[in-house]
Amino acid sequence: MKKLLITLIAVVGMVAGANAQKMNISASYGGYTLMDAADYHDGWDGVNNAWGALNLGFNVQVLPKFWIGPSYTFSSTTTKGKHNSNIAYHVIMLNGRYDYYKNRLLTMYAHLGVGAEISHMQPRGGDSYNKGYFAFQLSPICVDVPLSKMFTMFGELGFGAQGLLQVGVKVNL
Repeated sequence: MKKLLITLIAVVGMVAGANAQKMNISASYGGYTLMDAADYHDGWDGVNNAWGALNLGFNVQVLPKFWIGPSYTFSSTTTKGKHNSNIAYHVIMLNGRYDYYKNRLLTMYAHLGVGAEISHMQPRGGDSYNKGYFAFQLSPICVDVPLSKMFTMFGELGFGAQGLLQVGVKVNL
């Protein structure tokens, strides 16, 4: 099974590499994440809302309207009460993007990401441990606005681990 999976990944990587037309690196901030909306903190009580999420991604255009690539998201929070504790959220996802409208001023697209979220629990007076959860991002309304040939500003409206509203910058390679 491992050999089949590795072969499949290698074939997809070669085909994607052969068809790759453009690439970019993105950095963004997203507010109100999936980790706030769902119990991604092992049932701990008194968990505050996280401050948002910092997102880093790498995208490759594999078809004229389709992009794929990995991303990493970090967020954290604390608990209320006399035993303040910390929780760090680490999310790794594979993302797909489909461009559905484009003119010379902007590109509108939809974004779907799936992956894993690891909650690093840090209780006061106890040992730290990790808890894993399913992570996703579904953003049907997204806009890219080129600032120059090298930089693009973007915004995404959706829901998931990267935030309800996400804004950031892309560096086009």
